[in-house]
Amino acid sequence: MRFNRRQKGKTSMIIPKYQWVMKGLLIAVIAGLPSLTFAEDTLSAGDTAWMLTATALVLFMTIPGLSLFYAGMVRSKNVLSVLMQCFAITSLMTVLWVLYLYSLAFTDGGAMNAFIGGLDKAFLAGISVDTLKGTIPETVFLTFQMTFVIITPALIVGAFAERMKFSAMLVFMALWATLVYAPICHWVWGGGWLGDYGVLDFAGGTVVHINAGIAGLVAALMLGKRKGYPQVAMPPHNLTYTVIGASMLWVGWFGFNAGSQLAADGVAGMAMAVTQIATASAALAWMLSEWVSHGKPSALGIASGAVAGLVAITPASGYVGPMGALAIGAAAGVGCFLAATKVKRAFGYDDSLDVFGVHAVGGIIGAILTGVFAATTLGGAGFGEGNTTMGAQVIAQLIGVVATIGFTAIMSVIILKVIDVIIGLRVDEEQETEGLDMALHDERGYIL
Repeated sequence: MRFNRRQKGKTSMIIPKYQWVMKGLLIAVIAGLPSLTFAEDTLSAGDTAWMLTATALVLFMTIPGLSLFYAGMVRSKNVLSVLMQCFAITSLMTVLWVLYLYSLAFTDGGAMNAFIGGLDKAFLAGISVDTLKGTIPETVFLTFQMTFVIITPALIVGAFAERMKFSAMLVFMALWATLVYAPICHWVWGGGWLGDYGVLDFAGGTVVHINAGIAGLVAALMLGKRKGYPQVAMPPHNLTYTVIGASMLWVGWFGFNAGSQLAADGVAGMAMAVTQIATASAALAWMLSEWVSHGKPSALGIASGAVAGLVAITPASGYVGPMGALAIGAAAGVGCFLAATKVKRAFGYDDSLDVFGVHAVGGIIGAILTGVFAATTLGGAGFGEGNTTMGAQVIAQLIGVVATIGFTAIMSVIILKVIDVIIGLRVDEEQETEGLDMALHDERGYIL
């Protein structure tokens, strides 16, 4: 405390006598003010309410958003198979996350912590109603992260749609989530080596989109092309479903990106704003690219462009400003359009619903450009830990991209090869001709 010079002699006699009283009062006042407590030790009702909402929004992205987006793009004889795959993955990933995946992704792995977590929280051991993760209950955090492990393998479904056995799909997703998703999630968000290296991935450019896109490409190549592709036309059977699904994805993505701040604050607000901006920019960029290239804009094109923008802004959403979002969206719209049309046609692979062209390519564009537009001089929030220049951050982003591509590709090949040897990956020719709805599920999406 500072005192007026003329009071100094008088107060020097009072303070020693009542110092303990003053300290006690000060402690009592501080304890009574929630705003003065440490956020790490205190449950925030506002943050919790927002994260409950964000968690529901991300689940909404898979069922029904992604499910309808994909279901509309396949042929009518396979519409239920896609819906079934997404629904089954949602259930399977939920159970595996609770049993051991959450622990592998988000606990300390000891000597192996740079690469994988431990099993301290397997079966959610030690997590109770009072356990906190920052300012929110850990139950909310683990459920929020559960929705990420749900949508990531569900994205892969679009690459091999209309030709994989349902049983093989379930085994592949279980092994892939264990051997690929959990380690990469830990690398980036769980205290692993990519996070320590300063790689910026706010909401899943590497963990979700590049990861799923590369696995999807590997699966498409290993299963081979659909019967008749590309000579036989295989247009989407119901673009209304696809546009509705894309719209649901757009809305749900605010939970995906803004929710990744784990708080209701200014960063979450900016993440929401840049998500909207980049998505709109990418939708227009894809539409205009298609208009110039094919002579007409399409509903499928603008919907695909919106998803490309959502993908690309995902790693950048907490780090870039509005003008950076505009640029990232435009780059993703054009880049993903070229990947899903020109590149796919040139190489001849059958990525049924353009998982690689949209998610892998969009994720790569977004991850690399995060290193550029995170610069404070360009309106961003700054570079990752240990990176002081744009060049250093871009290099870090490239390392994250290359590591994710390499690990995912190698592990996906191994997993798929083992499954193919044991139970087989692909339905037989007769089942494929009949359609997976009847062949695998004995149901029809439509009664004629």
